Amino acid sequence: MKILGIGNAIVDVICKVENKFITQNNLTKSTMKLVDETEFKKLLSTLKIEETVSGGSVANSIVGLSQLGNKVGFIGKVSDDDLGNKYEQGLKKENVKFLYSKKKESIPTGTCLILITPDSERTMVTFLGTAGKINENDIDANAVKNSEILFLEGYLWDEGEPKKAFEKAIDNSNKVAMSLSDLFCVERHKPHFLNLVKNKLDITFANEQEIMSLINVKQFEEVINFAKEINRLIVITRGDKGAIAINKNEIVECIAKNNLEIKDLTGAGDLFAAGFLHGLINNKSTKESLEKGTEMSSKVIQIIGARLN
Repeated sequence: MKILGIGNAIVDVICKVENKFITQNNLTKSTMKLVDETEFKKLLSTLKIEETVSGGSVANSIVGLSQLGNKVGFIGKVSDDDLGNKYEQGLKKENVKFLYSKKKESIPTGTCLILITPDSERTMVTFLGTAGKINENDIDANAVKNSEILFLEGYLWDEGEPKKAFEKAIDNSNKVAMSLSDLFCVERHKPHFLNLVKNKLDITFANEQEIMSLINVKQFEEVINFAKEINRLIVITRGDKGAIAINKNEIVECIAKNNLEIKDLTGAGDLFAAGFLHGLINNKSTKESLEKGTEMSSKVIQIIGARLN
């Protein structure tokens, strides 16, 4: 297997809302908020659902990689319930090997409400459900060993059982990549993430805000210096400034595509990572990998949802 993803197995529920819905519900636009099941249901009860998809950040990347013709797998914890079954079917339909045996859990399958405002920004409200209870027993060590690259998401990292699952996966991997996922995630787990980036990860994906927060700097130049110092591949998306990859002393940039009809920014980072990793495992240059990532993210922001058809 080329790439094995491990992430939160979350069913995405996509809804369009007005800006006032965000403020009325005390949400912060463009970020992700974790809620309990009661709050989740309360929010959902007032909304019209546009679409339901087997989501989660790394799962979106893995589906993108599958669509590009790569042999991929995914591990994520779901319950043996209606949403869990839909989740598994959704991945199998995309030719992703689902390497998790679901059981009836006391907590239901996780769900993420993706609220799209008229400016195409997406604000996420997540009930992690059983996804957040992943533990080391859920990790198939042989599947990890048999994949060329392990791809993890920052969203999954948490103290306790998820951390043990993370460590077991990393310890058995040949090469490991991780996405920092979200600014709130970075700020919540800063020392741990910094340790991972410096000492454990071969490849880190981040946006400009996330990486600057992680290393507490104000100038982007300092990010470049940091990446050169730690001697590991760091790939950063910079919105309309394009994307940059720093690997030892090699700095490669790729400009953003313009004149796009942006409909929804959901999945932009996930599909960027898919395109970049596709280039990497198919022996393309760093420049070509960045271009593939940019092409994939440009396509996904012109449709609703985090999946290319």
